[in-house]
Amino acid sequence: MPGENWKKLLQAVKQTIGDLDAKALVIGLPLESDGSEGEMSLRARDMARKFSLSLEIPIFLEDERVTSYEAKGRLWDRGVDPVEARKSVDSEAAAIILTDFLARLSRS
Repeated sequence: MPGENWKKLLQAVKQTIGDLDAKALVIGLPLESDGSEGEMSLRARDMARKFSLSLEIPIFLEDERVTSYEAKGRLWDRGVDPVEARKSVDSEAAAIILTDFLARLSRS
């Protein structure tokens, strides 16, 4: 991630953390379908490492396999217009990742 883009992202994340009084940051970990790690998961791990150097809250990685597919299905089931659904898939997938994380945390 180029330096200037990283600075903008970090500032936006810090602002959101402050606005929401967030106690942790959950980052989706894009594992391969067999559970192995590829280039994208290594990038996610690197981003988490960078955030951990700049933020004072815990950083967690959560498996995000099939969340985009599940998000599309949920939007379809709710009858969301296909054009609007395409705009909402990432947000819906993020909600699934967070819900999965919280469920796993409550089982621990």
